[in-house]
Amino acid sequence: MDEKTPPAHLNPLQRFGWDVKQVRLARNLRQKSLGKAVGYSEAYVSRVEAGKLLPKPSEKFAKGCDSVFDTGELFTGLLRRIDEGDHPSWFVPYLNLERQAARILDYSANLFMGILQTEEYARAVFRAAHPREEEAVIDGKVAARIRRREVFEKTTPPSLWVILHEACLRTVVGGAAVMARQLEHLVRCAHSTSIDIQVMPFSAGAPAAYMMPFTLLKFGGSPAVVYSDDPRGGRLYDSDGTVAWALDNYDRLRAHALSPDASLVLIESVSKEYRHEQQRLAPE
Repeated sequence: MDEKTPPAHLNPLQRFGWDVKQVRLARNLRQKSLGKAVGYSEAYVSRVEAGKLLPKPSEKFAKGCDSVFDTGELFTGLLRRIDEGDHPSWFVPYLNLERQAARILDYSANLFMGILQTEEYARAVFRAAHPREEEAVIDGKVAARIRRREVFEKTTPPSLWVILHEACLRTVVGGAAVMARQLEHLVRCAHSTSIDIQVMPFSAGAPAAYMMPFTLLKFGGSPAVVYSDDPRGGRLYDSDGTVAWALDNYDRLRAHALSPDASLVLIESVSKEYRHEQQRLAPE
């Protein structure tokens, strides 16, 4: 096989690394030289080229490669398509808007929104939804979901306000240990200056949106959009009437949910319940 022909069956990260290596060699650069030029170590470059850097190389690295190699936005685009390739096509438009949003308002009815999920929780969700998929496919979906957290690493991250129906806390995904760690992760997220979390308790009765989750994305001075799931996938809505409906319902949900502080108390309490259940079921 021609050494310039990529091996068969490379996953997207391995293909990205293979492409970096081929261009680097064509430019007569060592890994150490490339690393120094883009602001990373030789070991980092080596892991990228081997396709072993998880969840993925940074956008800064991709932009640095484009600058050093004079390849326009080739590697930046390849990196972006890694994300898109692990998401269903109908979700990609939302994903692109999520990266641009100044504010994210989410109502989660049964499962925690993807951007707040732990790796274990996400894996259990995807495995349940795709029981016949190969493990490598599930790995890609999980990694892509975890990468969505990168929006909070921006210089000016979006503000995220999440209202969780108590059903999210009580729906056991992946077992007691997974749920305990997921709720502990939520508590850590709630202490971020960018994230607010409220819980809609069962005792609040039927909420405004009941069991229909939706997400509002706001872009500063630009019009907001609404994302909601349906049986065929997700859809984006930008009509004035739909956005107004979502904003009105979100205000009602917030009014009937527990306060952020009381919500944290409940989340921590349920997390302890899962820990106790885990200990009870552990073999002696």
